Amino acid sequence: MRKHVILLIIFSFFLSGCLKPVEENEVRKGNVIFLHPDGTGLAGWNALRILDKGPDGNLNWDSLPNIGLYRSHTKNTLTTSSNAGATMHAYGKKVVYDSYGMDGEEELTALSGKKMSIMMEAKSAGMAIGIVNSGSIIEPGTGVFVASDTKRKHSEAITEKIMKSGAEVIMSGGEEWMLPEGTQGKFGEGRRTDGKNLINYMIEHGYTVVYNRDELLSIPDSTTKLFGVFARVHTFNDQSEEEQRELGLENYNPDTPSLSEMTKAAIDVLNNSKKQFFLVVEEEATDNFANHNNANGFLTALKRADDAIGTVQEYLKEDPNTLLLVASDSEASGPEVLGYKYDSVDSNYTTPANEPGGAAVDGVSGTGTKLFYSQPDQFGNRLPFHIIWSSYYDLYGSVVVRADGINSEMVKGKVDNTDIYRIMYATLFGKILN
Repeated sequence: MRKHVILLIIFSFFLSGCLKPVEENEVRKGNVIFLHPDGTGLAGWNALRILDKGPDGNLNWDSLPNIGLYRSHTKNTLTTSSNAGATMHAYGKKVVYDSYGMDGEEELTALSGKKMSIMMEAKSAGMAIGIVNSGSIIEPGTGVFVASDTKRKHSEAITEKIMKSGAEVIMSGGEEWMLPEGTQGKFGEGRRTDGKNLINYMIEHGYTVVYNRDELLSIPDSTTKLFGVFARVHTFNDQSEEEQRELGLENYNPDTPSLSEMTKAAIDVLNNSKKQFFLVVEEEATDNFANHNNANGFLTALKRADDAIGTVQEYLKEDPNTLLLVASDSEASGPEVLGYKYDSVDSNYTTPANEPGGAAVDGVSGTGTKLFYSQPDQFGNRLPFHIIWSSYYDLYGSVVVRADGINSEMVKGKVDNTDIYRIMYATLFGKILN
């Protein structure tokens, strides 16, 4: 009998691991920084830790104290799209797979009852808002928070909506959709068919406009409106390792600011508003490199995301009245680590093209290249490994939500993709939504 009582207590404790471990009168209002390393699951974080810190080390991500297990399904699919995932984060409602700030082609009412995203509701309540993306401006992980459309492919319309959203900070690639056809920009020719020069619009509306790392790091300390465009498309080159070598490309374009540098600048500018603020930051390259089965690019991008986490953690020391929330919406291409005994291969060993079951294999420079090596473990050994890919697509995967700062204890147990909205809303507005 006693055994059954103990088991019942344990089971009850397990069931209590839900979204609301705090009462509404305990919720604190403050800033929210949502950092979205797109397409990243637990296996990716494990691989980065091994490579960058060693199997016994710790990433910035590892130090985030609160943790939840993410559920990523949409209304009509088990695996989500980036645009549907972002929509569920931004509106707190389940939507269909083909959604960009709407439910398919239907207008969407957010969980709060407002016909706007959580970010636009924050703006309407007088908060400062910002979005940062290492990819094109149209990428939904940030774009959906300030724009909606019936189709993700409506790049001209989405770009204009984002740039005219009134956000105090916008940084990304995507210059191609900001300039008219025939107009030469900093990175190439524009593609707009409506003749609009949206960069001129930003200048006319008081934004400090920057195009590279040096310009970003040199903005005046008093800047209150910042627009950065750092590439014609993405700030990175999302091809396979073999295609990069053939084209002479690196993972990231030269003179491009890191995600950490963009995040730091965004926080500084939003702080200048002297208002409560809401910032959404996306490392898009984690998803895109994984979808091209480029392990080197994927791990490089994930390191940049982890560095950005560290930047936000430093800010939390200055202003602890801030929530840092870190989550993806799916696991891109299912990467996994296969390790070797440290003394079983020599430094010239190269990976096979595939595992016996057919899964693609990557070494440090792609297929048929040398192994990755960990940083030293607790015994001083650097352990060899390669990356196995299970797919080219975005998968349900093992996505983990982590958090630090105020109300971070709300991240606990299971966390549905719509709960990301609830957690952010509670911190921005001091109200827990059912």
